[in-house]
Parts: sequence; structure tokens; C-alpha cells
Amino acid sequence: MTDMIRIRVNSQDINYINRIMEGYEHLGVVTTVNKEEGVLAIRVTPDTRREVETILNHLPVSFQFV
Repeated sequence: MTDMIRIRVNSQDINYINRIMEGYEHLGVVTTVNKEEGVLAIRVTPDTRREVETILNHLPVSFQFV
């Protein structure tokens, strides 16, 4: 079973977040939902959700959970 974390970031930060999550292999998969609005969906499992949220909260970029 997979869960989704949806966030909104500045569009110039999309690639940065994608690269960070790629570095943490198998924790979450980033999909751009709307590039212009900076909306991303990160597919996670119930076991990895909290770890991904912790990683996001420690990144030096502004974002909002949506």
C-alpha cells in the first residue's frame, strides 16, 4: 500500500527536492503534479512516510504540505 505526501514549493526548487529524494533510495518517489504551481507528490509507504517528512522538514527550502 502506498501513501502520498503532497507539497507545494517554489518551482525552481523542484529539481533539488527530486535529487535529494533520489539520494535516499527507496524512501519515496517524486512526481511533479503541476510545475508552474510547484506542486509535487511523493509516493511513500506507511513505513517510510515519517522518515520522508523528517527529511523534507530539514531541507533548506520553503514548502507547504497540501
